[in-house]
Amino acid sequence: MTSRAVDTVIFDLGGVIMRNGGPRDFTRRYPDHDPAVVAEIVMGPHHLDTDHQWHRVERGEITLDECRAITKQKLEAAGIVATVPANAPASNANPFNFQLNDDMVTFIHDLKSAGIPIGILTNNVKEFRPMWWPLMDYANIFDTIVDSHEVQIRKPNPAIYELTMARLNATPTRTAFLDDLLANVHAANALGMHGVHVEEDSTGAIATARSLTGLL
Repeated sequence: MTSRAVDTVIFDLGGVIMRNGGPRDFTRRYPDHDPAVVAEIVMGPHHLDTDHQWHRVERGEITLDECRAITKQKLEAAGIVATVPANAPASNANPFNFQLNDDMVTFIHDLKSAGIPIGILTNNVKEFRPMWWPLMDYANIFDTIVDSHEVQIRKPNPAIYELTMARLNATPTRTAFLDDLLANVHAANALGMHGVHVEEDSTGAIATARSLTGLL
């Protein structure tokens, strides 16, 4: 029998379970501008939890409309104008055209079949929930879903990792955490978790996580 380094796996949502929805998808709306500058204005510093408007909407402190109004002012002040790339048509119910990462979903179902506890830990916006919730049977697949706007905490605050692990009765050194932002992976590692960075090509991250769980 293959040994396991971890007994629990926690997933980010955008850029991990979803192929899109991560910061790179937001900055691509401004292809004529430095993505680092755009990301700082639109989403704030990833390695901190601050009073930036994006951080506030992810903590459920302001609405998405309020966040967008602040962001629009800041972008205009910086002379940045969006040029949205041509993508596949989006429906009214899913205007961001969120798409599942089929390879990650297969891994998730393999974990479920093996009886390994799994959870979601996402920095997310209340108004986004109707766009991603219908795409997968989250409530029956995952053992817990920790959404930042519901708990008023967001990554990389250690408290939200600890809350997620507590809900799963997990031990940090026996828990893998998959995220597309290095800052969030580093925060997990600092708690003793097995942080796995998910790049745009998620093949390597899935292989690493499979190895940790013994599901090769």
